[in-house]
Amino acid sequence: MTTARPAPETRLHAIGGTTIAAHHWAAEGDAAPLVFAHATGFHGRVWDAIAERFPAHPVHALDLRGHGRSGGGPIHDWRVLASDVAEFLAAEGIAGAVGIGHSMGAHTLLQVAADNAGRFARLVLFDPVILAPAFYAPGEPLYTAENPHPAARRKRDFASPEAMIERFRERDPYNLFDPRVFEDYCRHGLVPAPSGEGMELACSPEDEASVYASSRSNGGILEAAKRVEIPVLVVRALHTTLNDFKSSPTWPELAKVLPRATDLYRPDMTHFHPFQDPADAARIIAEFMGNG
Repeated sequence: MTTARPAPETRLHAIGGTTIAAHHWAAEGDAAPLVFAHATGFHGRVWDAIAERFPAHPVHALDLRGHGRSGGGPIHDWRVLASDVAEFLAAEGIAGAVGIGHSMGAHTLLQVAADNAGRFARLVLFDPVILAPAFYAPGEPLYTAENPHPAARRKRDFASPEAMIERFRERDPYNLFDPRVFEDYCRHGLVPAPSGEGMELACSPEDEASVYASSRSNGGILEAAKRVEIPVLVVRALHTTLNDFKSSPTWPELAKVLPRATDLYRPDMTHFHPFQDPADAARIIAEFMGNG
């Protein structure tokens, strides 16, 4: 059962030449701070159902650049996301934190840990978008202006959060989500439309597509991983031959590159593990921190 916890305070931080939003939960104790980073196209409030289970910990769930209430999109180099997070941690004086990331957010936190010793004491990485070395070899662009990622064609306008909920509730992969997480995704994933009528996606289709298009931009991530001396848990979902969002993108050998990593393979879960089963994800986090 989720522990009751007040809604977070959302604050805007001037970082990296733009505005980065962070959702802050005050702590009821003095446990280590938790820093959450989300996947492409998501936002910090998708972590609410997990953050609420850790009332003794101060929590900081970021809207990464180009997502949620943050500015700064589109994204052409994933290293700028890590730079933003590092600047946020320094500005807030956060050290010894437990970083919890999903997908692109997990990639980002690993880069931050490599470049900023002491900011994190542990990392829990749910299905990080860190692929085998061959993926980062020079080659033709994954996507171009003439051939953009399919995310560029996403529906952007909705009359209300309820309309978005109704449209996607039964659709794959959203029908896999825990109902609470799905509603959080919709309700906090829209902002008022500039026209003043209705709402639109907080992460625009163009910004989302730019993240996928630049997914090879941090070719040094595997070398960076070798510098991460803290304990890291790599949680991998089922990998399939299907080119869809549910299959794990994570290189199965990633944990072997990290000096102090544990690989946890969960073939019963898709890439959306934290949002399919937030209670299970929270249990994994708690056990890795020694609280479970």
